[in-house]
Amino acid sequence: MGYLNNSSVIVDAILTKKGRELLSRQDNSFQITQFALGDDEIDYSLYNENHPDGSNYYGEAIENMPVIEAIPNENNIMVSKLITLPRNTTKIPVLSVSTANIVVGVGSNFTISPQTLNFNNETIYSFTIADRRILKSASTTGNNSSTKTIPYTGTSLSETLIGATFTGTTLSGTTLFGNNDALTTSIIVVGLQTGARTTVTLTVNKTGGSATTATNIAALG
Repeated sequence: MGYLNNSSVIVDAILTKKGRELLSRQDNSFQITQFALGDDEIDYSLYNENHPDGSNYYGEAIENMPVIEAIPNENNIMVSKLITLPRNTTKIPVLSVSTANIVVGVGSNFTISPQTLNFNNETIYSFTIADRRILKSASTTGNNSSTKTIPYTGTSLSETLIGATFTGTTLSGTTLFGNNDALTTSIIVVGLQTGARTTVTLTVNKTGGSATTATNIAALG
């Protein structure tokens, strides 16, 4: 979802198939119950306190920037979400994992155990695998945990699980590799209370590799 321009309140929204189905019923089945705000398109370095025309023009360059239209890709939109933190918060929450790069072989297990620094109460995260074909199963622990067996569809789709920690099992076959020695995808980890996020790169080697556990080395969210 995005504003088409900054002179009037016009919103461009892309609905899922389920959303379009509910909207087509015209019986109030379609209800927006949650939303998020982001500022991905804003370059705050353009704020100019030395503008020759005075304080009313400090943010002129920012206000005149082009605005991103809606795109249905969570890897490229709403990366910088606006959040509300408790009053008197003096430090921005930072998401921590032990490594930003996991390298394993086919049929291997790996675990990501994130921790939010500068925020004591975050225990739930979303884990989004950009290309789910690389995994044959995934599970999470903690609140709202789930286990998914991921069917091979031949199409590069994302998959999101919610929980405290994430464990994945890589694909066991080698057909998807073709002539490649390794396959790479990303796993985006987001704290659901703070919006702190980081990206873990997962590389699966056609042969070799070992299980990897990811915990507790800082990476900016």
